[in-house]
Amino acid sequence: MRPRVRTNTLTGYAGLARGSGLDPAALMGTVGLDIADLDVPERWIPGAPVARLLEFSAQQAGRPDFGLRLASLRRLGTLGPLSVVLREEPDLRSALDLLIRYESTYTQPLRLRLRESDGRATLEMWLEFGEPAPHAQALDLGMAALTGIVRTLVRSDWEPLSASFARPAPPDPEPWRAVFGPGVLFERDYTGVVFRDQDLRAAIVAADSSLRPYTQQFLRTVVAPADATDASEVADVEETVELLLPLGRHGIAQVSRYLGLRPHALQRYLADRGETFSSVMNATRARLAERYLPNERYSLTEVSQMLGFGAPSAFSRWFRQQFGTSATEWRRQARSGMPAGSTPDAAHVDEPAEPGGGG
Repeated sequence: MRPRVRTNTLTGYAGLARGSGLDPAALMGTVGLDIADLDVPERWIPGAPVARLLEFSAQQAGRPDFGLRLASLRRLGTLGPLSVVLREEPDLRSALDLLIRYESTYTQPLRLRLRESDGRATLEMWLEFGEPAPHAQALDLGMAALTGIVRTLVRSDWEPLSASFARPAPPDPEPWRAVFGPGVLFERDYTGVVFRDQDLRAAIVAADSSLRPYTQQFLRTVVAPADATDASEVADVEETVELLLPLGRHGIAQVSRYLGLRPHALQRYLADRGETFSSVMNATRARLAERYLPNERYSLTEVSQMLGFGAPSAFSRWFRQQFGTSATEWRRQARSGMPAGSTPDAAHVDEPAEPGGGG
């Protein structure tokens, strides 16, 4: 099953589209979605069509900041049940840890990773749709929504130290500066925000410590009742593979040594969780390929190297076996937002009638 998002992701979409001169029902139909789904906030819908919808809406409306505008219509409750728990965490670090740990409870394609060094923390954000899909507007929405969450939790005028985007620079960057402050950078290696160390220690303004035992119970029983321990343990192996891939030291002997295990022990460890070393390797490479390919800064040769292939031809063969298409075609579809066999005309939305016209 492809990764899905909750319809809350599109909170305010219909009104914003109409205000931009678009027909939201027609445009949603173009990407295979039904506008009636928006009346059910907790419904799960496929994520890739939502990304295409945002991209097409921005193009048709002539508003490169469409995702930012949509994010401004969201509130903390858009996250669903997790929002109840976030408000009672003691500080921003704890809240971000929850957003990262339980990301799949509010949107399945989203991936967050927090890295800390030299008194700063970088929260990277990327998307994994499992199929070619445009990322720019969806990541704009995610970045602006994250900024709004932080402002709701700690301080209404908070700004990140910097906000980086892998997307190309828009014609007018002012809307991005209005949301994120002056430290906005485009065409970077990643999309994410940089926090000051003291930001992470900031207290949640509405937190009541006496309620935390109840919110933790709510977290265990309502937000994430299933135990995800095995998945996180396998994720530790995947993260190690990801670290070692671009170094060319990603064989089972090197990965085992890094994890402090013998190769046979690692094989048993994975087998107990229904995995093999090859399946972990392929899954990790597939996720990384989807993260890197939409970024035009990386050539296919560079993507091949970052995925640990000794030659671009080996990467090309693996990619076609894994995804049933070439990396070049995947990149084209992700850039255009159109699935194979479609044309941009299929996404056309009629212009609204001129004032005083006969319609």
